[in-house]
Amino acid sequence: MEVLYGLHPVEEAIRAGGRQLDHVSVARERRDERLERLIELCGTAGVRVSLESRDQLTRLARTDAHQGVLAVVRERKFLGIEDLLAPKADGQHRFFLALDGVEDPHNLGALLRTADGAGVDGVILPERRSAPVTATVAKTSAGASEHVRIARVTNLVRALEQMKQKHVWVLGLDERGTPDYTEYDFKGDCVLVLGREGAGLHDLVKKTCDHLLRIPMAGQVSSLNVSVAGAIVMYEAMRQRRRPAAPPARKPVKERKGLGS
Repeated sequence: MEVLYGLHPVEEAIRAGGRQLDHVSVARERRDERLERLIELCGTAGVRVSLESRDQLTRLARTDAHQGVLAVVRERKFLGIEDLLAPKADGQHRFFLALDGVEDPHNLGALLRTADGAGVDGVILPERRSAPVTATVAKTSAGASEHVRIARVTNLVRALEQMKQKHVWVLGLDERGTPDYTEYDFKGDCVLVLGREGAGLHDLVKKTCDHLLRIPMAGQVSSLNVSVAGAIVMYEAMRQRRRPAAPPARKPVKERKGLGS
C-alpha cells in the first residue's frame, strides 16, 4: 500500500478510479467547505473515512504538507509500451512524452501536470535514473499524475525504437538542436523526449532521436528548467494539433424593405 496526501491528489485519485483506496484519513482539527466536499465524494465512491489527529497524519505522510488529508491506496500499476502504442479509438494522431533521467520529483510532478493539461496520450519513464511516482510527485502535480497514462520501461532507447517501428517520430529537446520547436509540424504521431536536469539527453538517446529541436534563448543562460521547457513545447504541440473550431452558423438575413417600397 502507498500513501497519498493533499486535497487535490486524494480527490483526483478517487475521481480517476485507477486504483483501489483502502481509506481516507482527515484531520479532526480541520473543518471547511473543501474538506466537506471531499468527504461527500468519498461517500459517493464508497471510500471509508476516518478521523485522525493532524500530528498522526504528519507521521504517516512524513511531511506536514498533507493539508489535513491522507489516503492509503494500492500501489500503482504501470502500463507497458505496447499499451501506449495501441491506436486511438477516434483514429487521431498520438502525442507522447518520454523522460530521460528526470530525477527531481518536483520536476516530474510539474511535467505530469502539464502532460495532463496538454492532452498527452502517455508518458514513458525509465525504471532506472528516474524519480519514482511518489506522493510528492502526486502533490506537485495537483493530482494530475492519477489521470496520466504512464509506462515504465527497462530500456528507454529500446522503447523509443519500438515507437519508431510503429511510425512514431522521436523528437529530442536539445539546446544545440535545429530547427526551433515552433518550426516543427507536430500534427503526426510523435514523442517528445526531455533530458536530465542540467545534463540533458544521454548520448545514445540523442542518437536515437529523428530530430533535435531547440527553444531559442534571448538572454545569457543557454537553457530552461526541464519542466518549463517541456511545458512550452507540449503546449505548442497542442496548439498545432487542436482542430480549428467550426465557424458559427450564419443566421438567415431577413429581407428588409426600403422606405420607397
